[in-house]
Amino acid sequence: MLKKTELSGVKEIARRANVSIATVDRVLHNRPGVSVKTKEKIDAIIKEMDYKPNLLARRLASRKVFKFAVLIPKESKETEYWKAPLEGIRAAWSEIQLYGVEVSFFLYDLNDRSTFNQEAEKIWKENFNGVIVAPSFISESTTFFKKCEELKIKCVFINSDISNVRPLSYIGPDLFQSGKLAGNLCKYLISEKGKALVLNISRELDSEHHLRKKEAGFKAHFDEARAKVDIEVMSLYNTDYDSVTKALDAYLQSNTIDLIFVTNSRVFTVAKYFEENNIRGIKLVGYDYLRQNLQYVENDIIDFLICQKPIEQGYQALLTLYDYFINQSSVDKIQFMPIDIITKENYRFYKN
Repeated sequence: MLKKTELSGVKEIARRANVSIATVDRVLHNRPGVSVKTKEKIDAIIKEMDYKPNLLARRLASRKVFKFAVLIPKESKETEYWKAPLEGIRAAWSEIQLYGVEVSFFLYDLNDRSTFNQEAEKIWKENFNGVIVAPSFISESTTFFKKCEELKIKCVFINSDISNVRPLSYIGPDLFQSGKLAGNLCKYLISEKGKALVLNISRELDSEHHLRKKEAGFKAHFDEARAKVDIEVMSLYNTDYDSVTKALDAYLQSNTIDLIFVTNSRVFTVAKYFEENNIRGIKLVGYDYLRQNLQYVENDIIDFLICQKPIEQGYQALLTLYDYFINQSSVDKIQFMPIDIITKENYRFYKN
């Protein structure tokens, strides 16, 4: 049943098109029985009037349910980062539930790629319209995307992308530029002939991994600036604190460095190591507005955090599926998040 204000709009469209209200209603609800020529005429008038029918009334009338899945890592003892996108997705869901939206969560272990495949199999067995994916495992995520294409399931990627696939939308940082920003910051923290260590802490690190893209951006900044900074890279595949501690002990015994750039949210692991060993002469830069990191920002152990709004990523991802399926509107293929810089002086005022 159309509301009174909406009915007056329909009447005006019908008057301008010289058709009945029933014909306009058929066009608005994509029902058959209208010639192509008449439909084009009515659509043009709707666009000219910028007419927007009551979406909720239409959704309740159709009683159609759209099912969306979420395939992202679960929060772990090592990092609470993935709590943030989930918070954003749930916030968006609370706003659009009335429009016939169901959301199911399939959370995998970031340290076990087999769990990604296990959760993916569950998604394929159900009749989902769209899925929000954090493609942490490149090969598995590529296979997942191709299978979703076969099943007509639209994918929205968050946090990182894959170069050889084209999802409905990517929502997250420009990873290369994020690394370049880190390089620009670090350039001011060390002398021109200083030494920096790029530290990747992740069990999975193939050439397409999002940490590698940040690493490449970091190096590119110094190359373009022609800065004579010695940059070394160390990748740690055992991500627990004891393993990171042993690796740093071994490295620092034979190397003198001025700065460590950690390419993900696990920068707090290095900060904890610095605190326990009373290391104050090495600058430290990393990622993400997390409780685990902020205590070390407050204590002047982490100099800068680079943040890319993970809550907003999750929120926008679900709204993108909503816009595509329910509003039936076009969506941006790429939605880059801002790259923010957090310090001791401003972190209390930041909204993730």
